[in-house]
Amino acid sequence: MGTGAQDRASLEKDPAEVAAMFDGVAKRYDITNTVLSFGQDRGWRRKTRKALALKPGDIVLDLAAGTAVSTVELASSGAHCIAADFSLGMLKAGAHRDVPKVAADALALPFADQSFDAATISFGLRNVQDVPKALAELRRVLKPGGRLVICEFSTPTVGPFRTVYMEYLMKALPAVATKVASNPVAYVYLAESIRAWPDQFALGDLIREAGFSQVRWQNLTGGIAAIHSAVR
Repeated sequence: MGTGAQDRASLEKDPAEVAAMFDGVAKRYDITNTVLSFGQDRGWRRKTRKALALKPGDIVLDLAAGTAVSTVELASSGAHCIAADFSLGMLKAGAHRDVPKVAADALALPFADQSFDAATISFGLRNVQDVPKALAELRRVLKPGGRLVICEFSTPTVGPFRTVYMEYLMKALPAVATKVASNPVAYVYLAESIRAWPDQFALGDLIREAGFSQVRWQNLTGGIAAIHSAVR
């Protein structure tokens, strides 16, 4: 197996590298995530939808939507949901899902100011090259009073569990991925990017610094992931 950009991105998060890496894992991305999260990903998607408090008629941006499995969950609320991702391979892998799909760069969203009632990004903010700029773009496309929800891997809150989890990520995750993923080496990058990601408090500070208010979060599965919510 090679180790070029198409296999694994670096933590410098060059957009072309990251997009190529996700193109490479697209075909089996959903099943791999279910296995690696011990089946928790479905529940996390439901909680993300509930945190957005969507209403029928709301226009919602699902950024870094990947294969649009998260967008389908959001659309079950009756809202009009748009899947956006910069990996064409991921969007193609989700072509059978009946939601609108748009190729989009999180750092330069192809939408007008104040276009959306709500926006969410699940397990994607960690992969952008400039997090403050991505948050600024999300704020730009939200209407005043619009709701932002970010679901992302985070830092487990109990010390011993945190140690075990971080060891699992770095050692077991690539090994498990070998059994189910189309490109296991990409999961080395994913594990490293989770370890390097800010904890719950630090991400909350970044969201506030981007101009959002009412910033709060809830931990999922002991802090393996967290849902941050805020208002434009």
